[in-house]
Amino acid sequence: MKELHSILARLSRPDPAPAGLATLCRVGGSSYRRPGARLLLGGGTRTGSISGGCLEDDVLLRGEKVVRSGLAQAVTYDTTAENDLVWGVGLGCHGVVDLVIERLTDGAGWAECLQGAFERRVDAATAVVFQAGSPAALGTRAALTADGRTWAHGDGSALAAGLRAALAGKCSQQAQVDGLPGQPWVFFEYMPRPERLLIFGAGNDAQPLCELAAGLGYLVEVLDPRPAYATPERFPAAASVTAGAPAELAARFAADERTAAVVMTHHYVHDRPLLRALLPLPLAYLGLLGPRQRAGKILADLAADGFTATPEMRARLHAPVGLDLGATSPESVALAILAEITAVRSGRDGRPLRERSGTIHGD
Repeated sequence: MKELHSILARLSRPDPAPAGLATLCRVGGSSYRRPGARLLLGGGTRTGSISGGCLEDDVLLRGEKVVRSGLAQAVTYDTTAENDLVWGVGLGCHGVVDLVIERLTDGAGWAECLQGAFERRVDAATAVVFQAGSPAALGTRAALTADGRTWAHGDGSALAAGLRAALAGKCSQQAQVDGLPGQPWVFFEYMPRPERLLIFGAGNDAQPLCELAAGLGYLVEVLDPRPAYATPERFPAAASVTAGAPAELAARFAADERTAAVVMTHHYVHDRPLLRALLPLPLAYLGLLGPRQRAGKILADLAADGFTATPEMRARLHAPVGLDLGATSPESVALAILAEITAVRSGRDGRPLRERSGTIHGD
């Protein structure tokens, strides 16, 4: 998501220089990147990627032509043939990928629409024509946000039904659209609101967790009862830093299925009321730093006070927090925590990929 946010932030700036945008719209077989990957090029810089580095040089050359001509271009790379290395791409992935490369000038309304949705933290969907009989139809775009804001250019209004379906189903898909001439192929992309990480505790070990999480695209909120620790200067990558009483801090943010929380104040007197407030919330993930026995004591003390965690609450609580990576430094502990959050959010168990029986990316 960080890659997408960087691209949208650049496109949303007023009067950017002409640029080319390559969007990966469809994959058949194996591919390093999945549909929705993007490469923005222009002004001597590039943002994002659409492969592991094998396609970029060719895409850049095509992108320069697109920027000069103003005509979007559909590109298919087929790496399933045995002579793939001979004709120059050399992916070795044995897949087929479809891209559309378009020229962008004077800002991009769809990017502004999506950027606004992310800032308001609501889901959104976008659509782009990536295969069409008419070159003029390529790159036709539209966008829709969960709170009802829309953007469309030209025939983009014909894409509204597909955008609504992507939002309702929370799923991206490729489909042919009858409402446009020639029934072109359109990539409808579901874009969930940014994931949020609440870090309860502003000690030194919370700093690398904040930095790494922000680097992965999380909207990070740091909260701590101690004003001397909870300062923006200590957490420059955080979206907000707040000091206050534990129970008040836990109640400050509405939790949802795209919110993770880690409790790491190192103080039993703070962790106990925090867990009491956080356990009932519909968090995607809840972690507690410290040994297993300490977590058991907190739960036992809460039960003695009249609050008993349900089996669902206990299943959501990860204590000790993090995967077993042998982490000892604050930086490696942060890696272990975010690795577990990623695995939980993806429905994976954190095992080595070589032990996975199915495909790497799943269906």
